[in-house]
Amino acid sequence: MKDDNGIPEPMVLLDGVELKLDSESGSVNILKGINLEIAAGETVSVVGPSGSGKTSMMMLIGGLERQTTGGIHVAGQDLSTLDEDGLARFRRDNVGIVFQNFHLVPTMNAMENVAIPVELAGLDNAFDRARAALESVELAHRLSHYPGQLSGGEQQRVALARAIVAEPRLILADEPTGNLDGSTGESVIELLFSLRADHGATLLLITHNPTIAERCGRVIDLQDGLIGSDRVVAA
Repeated sequence: MKDDNGIPEPMVLLDGVELKLDSESGSVNILKGINLEIAAGETVSVVGPSGSGKTSMMMLIGGLERQTTGGIHVAGQDLSTLDEDGLARFRRDNVGIVFQNFHLVPTMNAMENVAIPVELAGLDNAFDRARAALESVELAHRLSHYPGQLSGGEQQRVALARAIVAEPRLILADEPTGNLDGSTGESVIELLFSLRADHGATLLLITHNPTIAERCGRVIDLQDGLIGSDRVVAA
């Protein structure tokens, strides 16, 4: 992915991005002018207090929310030019998302949940791909189990498999260990970084855990809708 001069384009580019939402007490400034560039293949964590705008920024990058002003380019695409169907296709082709609350379909078993992105992308062998993805997160023995039959850690591993099964260029993870105990969370994070490396994807990870944040190549501290610091983590 290079520009007309042969220079690699960033995977994520935010230019003066603001987000204002209406509330009963008036307009609320969630993001107040974010400028951010993330190169393809980078691992970036986003930290900061609750309410600082971390999830909102991730939702904008994933095309799940619209900015009020500013520009957003992801994987070479200007998201402001896309309608809702176009944004859905953009996510299908480029983005894998892992949420804190898993967001699995309760009436589908593990393999069916993981096959969804493959089927939406129109790729062949959806269930073969789903099976391989579940094997990669050590759930080959849980293919036919439904979310309600799985532990929290197992559900999050299904969500990881679903996020990477279509080999996205960008993985967005919003507090993926937030509902898990310490040891289970550690195993999920190990899988997340391993899968990211295997697929060469860019990773943007929201976390309150400083140890997890430091595993990324960069740590961005978001404070009250603005980037307070953006530092490279020493190898």
